[in-house]
Amino acid sequence: MTTTVDAPVEAAAERPATFDSLNPRTGDVVGTYPIHTAEDVAAAVARARASAAWWAGLGFEGRKEVLDQWRAVLARRLAQLVDVVHRETGKPHGDAQLEIALAIDHVAWAASHAGKVLGRKRVSAGLMLANQAASVEYLPLGVVGVIGPWNYPVFTPMGSIAYALAAGNTVVFKPSEYTPGVGTWLADSLREVSPHHDLLQVVTGFGDTGSALCRAEVDKVAFTGSTATGKRVMAACAERLTPVVIEAGGKDAMLVDEDADVEAAADAAAWGAFANAGQTCTGIERVYVHEKVHDAFLEALTRRARGLRSAADVDAPIGPMTMPSQLQVIRRHIDDALAKGGRAVVGGADAVGERFVQPTVLVDVPEDSEAVCEETFGPTVTVRKVRSMEEAVTLTNAGRYGLGSAVFSASRGEELARRLRTGMTAINSVISFAAVPGLPFGGVGDSGFGRIHGPDGLREFTYAKAVTRTRFKAPLNLTTFDRTPEQDAQVATLMAVIHGRATQFPKLRRPRRSSGR
Repeated sequence: MTTTVDAPVEAAAERPATFDSLNPRTGDVVGTYPIHTAEDVAAAVARARASAAWWAGLGFEGRKEVLDQWRAVLARRLAQLVDVVHRETGKPHGDAQLEIALAIDHVAWAASHAGKVLGRKRVSAGLMLANQAASVEYLPLGVVGVIGPWNYPVFTPMGSIAYALAAGNTVVFKPSEYTPGVGTWLADSLREVSPHHDLLQVVTGFGDTGSALCRAEVDKVAFTGSTATGKRVMAACAERLTPVVIEAGGKDAMLVDEDADVEAAADAAAWGAFANAGQTCTGIERVYVHEKVHDAFLEALTRRARGLRSAADVDAPIGPMTMPSQLQVIRRHIDDALAKGGRAVVGGADAVGERFVQPTVLVDVPEDSEAVCEETFGPTVTVRKVRSMEEAVTLTNAGRYGLGSAVFSASRGEELARRLRTGMTAINSVISFAAVPGLPFGGVGDSGFGRIHGPDGLREFTYAKAVTRTRFKAPLNLTTFDRTPEQDAQVATLMAVIHGRATQFPKLRRPRRSSGR
């Protein structure tokens, strides 16, 4: 989630030139950053454009060398970046370190696989054009704009930044106004490796800065944030017909089958729901549990939830809410669930404080409540008893989001995973798909479209270039006005010989009669 990109622009005389980044644990100022104007954004894009040809010209091996040096810097200075993430988001140091470590792994994968995925490949021209040599390769778009979120300010935007760079593009990055220091640190660290070229630049500010990036002369925009803001991004990009990849909100479900390892499922549900204070787009927000194991699962989850706390001290396993306005959303969702007959077995209405929200487990919540239908983005989870996994699949797929999901089952994991209308599913774990660099990351429905990570993520920041080359004179030249009726007849005969024999209509089987049992 991030701020909207089409917020009203204040008059130049009234608009402040800078803004402060605050520590959500304490409210202290972490740093002060410029509010970049549309002119500033355009200048950054122009600088990126000037460096794009050089960067693309390095080729896959040249770019890999630079990106490998960058990931080495990230790894050596890991503790510094962890501290910046901790101070700007409030998340525990261990969680920040895990996020950055996964991001470094993605940089390495993108750099080492770009050539294999995007490089020139021969393609069969077919019998009709046997005299042609055909090939396809994937070429960089040029300049990519990235609008990142605050909840995972390194891992999430790097899923676009690293892959766009590996594909041969330069990048202009607009981080969330809650984490400008993280974005600035990333850009500065790459400039240490390549000081004379503008490979990754950062523009900071609020919604109007993001709007300016969407309307600038970039070749694609990669956005991560709320569904509502994603729609505004698309509208702004449509003015220049700029393509977009949207990774929007989620309302991820977990299915717990009757043969599941209940303790493992409860442990995973607690992590998926409460880690990072629930501020995870692929976090678990609703759980559907088979009636045979429901009580045991709920008891195990309740026990774990009661052992967690959200607090200001550095030893607390759960940090504060990074974006203060999210507190109102969480409070509204809990209140709505309770008003409609739901119960809080852990947490509840009193769980929401001024900066911190305690883990909350809700049961008996109707499916039409906000706590089930809308993205909460806080440390809350609903648990519902179901008669069968068929009912669980139906309830999961009824939502308008389709980002990630999880299935805990000893015997039906693969089957159930394939039936869920989500872009990603983890079997007997949660969110593990995000950590595998070779897998695509993205959703369907109101969770957006397009993919980052993996081969799909590399291709997302390129365009396919198809080339044919005449190798020898065609024995049957069809692309000429000198073509004769005899040649047309030869084509018809050739089609019948090649394809006609394979055309056999299968015999229709009569349906079996029902036995009535």
